[in-house]
Amino acid sequence: MDSVNAIPLMLLAMQGLALGIGFIILGWMLAIHRRERLRAKPLAEKRTPSFRSNLPRRPCCWLAIRSASPEAVRLALGIHRVEPCSWAEGLTGEYEFFISPRVHGWVIVTGMGLPNPTDDVDATFLFLTAVSKKVGHVQYFYASRLLHHHAWARLDDGCVTRAYAWAGETVWNQGIETLPEIEIGAKLFGYGEMAACGLEAESNFAKVPQLAARWSLDPAEVKLNSPRQAIGIAGGSAFI
Repeated sequence: MDSVNAIPLMLLAMQGLALGIGFIILGWMLAIHRRERLRAKPLAEKRTPSFRSNLPRRPCCWLAIRSASPEAVRLALGIHRVEPCSWAEGLTGEYEFFISPRVHGWVIVTGMGLPNPTDDVDATFLFLTAVSKKVGHVQYFYASRLLHHHAWARLDDGCVTRAYAWAGETVWNQGIETLPEIEIGAKLFGYGEMAACGLEAESNFAKVPQLAARWSLDPAEVKLNSPRQAIGIAGGSAFI
């Protein structure tokens, strides 16, 4: 009789043991799943699309044009073969010209078609004055990562109000130094005036984006507010 009564008890005990093991395994699996989900969460957050995160490093040379439409800029540059182009593609500098959509009242232009004061400062002057006569207020920025040559200029209706360019020596210094240049601590030199080993002059290279941000926009720090602002145009030109 006792052995008969013991059998159900043993079956119940075995069932309880099986359930207990099952709960342990289930809890272990849930813990692993939760841990893997927590590990994956930061990666997912990094992959979240953002207009700003898609922007590459800033170009070495660009224009900032105020109060003009992208179409007016296109006409001023004589650009043809136009095609849509994203900021990320345009700022790589692989096109002759990239024209951004209007952002915060400014249109950014970059590309291989922009002049380089290191090669020919006179050609740079002529190019900028011609564009400014057509679109009004134009700003120019250049910063060579290789040589640390640098330049900036502001023009209104074809007239230079301020310009400075250094290419191993000062090759362009026109107009009165602006307050933002003083605030960023730019080291400026007159024609024929050489800094010791050029180190003081070269230090301006890293300050070009700071000046751009005060005068207008730093392309690498632009915050795009809509998908429409993320697409500009690119093309070639017979301007010069």
